[in-house]
Amino acid sequence: MEEKKPNSAFAKIRLFFVRVIQGVLIGAGAILPGISGGVLCVVFGIYRQMMAVLAHPFQNLKLYWKMFTPIGIGWAIGFVGLAGVIAKLLSLNAAVIVSLFIGLIGGTFPGLLREGSKNGRTKGMWVALAISTVALLAFFYTLKFSTSTTVTPSFGWYIFCGALWGISLIVPGMSSSSLLMFLGLYQPMSEGIATFDLNVLIPFAIGIIATVLLLARMVNNLFDKHYGIAFFCVIGFVIASTIPIIPVSFTGLEEAALCIVAAVGGFIGAFFMDRWSEKHPAADDAVSES
Repeated sequence: MEEKKPNSAFAKIRLFFVRVIQGVLIGAGAILPGISGGVLCVVFGIYRQMMAVLAHPFQNLKLYWKMFTPIGIGWAIGFVGLAGVIAKLLSLNAAVIVSLFIGLIGGTFPGLLREGSKNGRTKGMWVALAISTVALLAFFYTLKFSTSTTVTPSFGWYIFCGALWGISLIVPGMSSSSLLMFLGLYQPMSEGIATFDLNVLIPFAIGIIATVLLLARMVNNLFDKHYGIAFFCVIGFVIASTIPIIPVSFTGLEEAALCIVAAVGGFIGAFFMDRWSEKHPAADDAVSES
């Protein structure tokens, strides 16, 4: 009985570092074109807990702070510390780096399906997956092939910018930056944030906070009442956000081979991460309210 204590302590240390690595990948993924941090939250099995915290922060943060502390540390390392490295790698060969993340996402689909089906599978779950996949794909390709249009930045449009960022946080795979670029709002918004322009920051904050508070509670309620349908809907978003970023043109056979190797490496890495997550589910990080 006494010998289990070191093992338990060692398991907690390992879990802490796994969470840090997950945070690093989520932060790094936010820099990559087309990769959604929300998608990686789903992939690593923390999306449900994140929604619970966003929906009821005061109630749930005390339950999940142990999980989100190492993830937050990792996110800061991945997003801030690795920003230059990721940018450099992307400039060298974006296709290979994106292929690595595609393999990472693809390797977790068995685990995602297993998690979504833990209460059984119904026809409605597959319908939800199909509808969410087709709807988001239709949105992406409509945006891609539409003629560009611009709007005049204003208080209301900056609220819209914040709302879009809020949606992209809640809906895995939804890219706010692509739509804002399409409307001509991305540059003035990013410049306003960089220069701390209150005319941009205030409406932007209103939009993002209001959207997150509203949608997080809706999504959380949907998970509580229809877990399987909600989860399969999220899997559909993951599929739809992955398809458009698959590299389809290469400079030669060497680059194509490197992309395949990177995708396989990501897939294998995801496989072992999924095995770990199965043995140490996210709920293990929660603090009991005893």
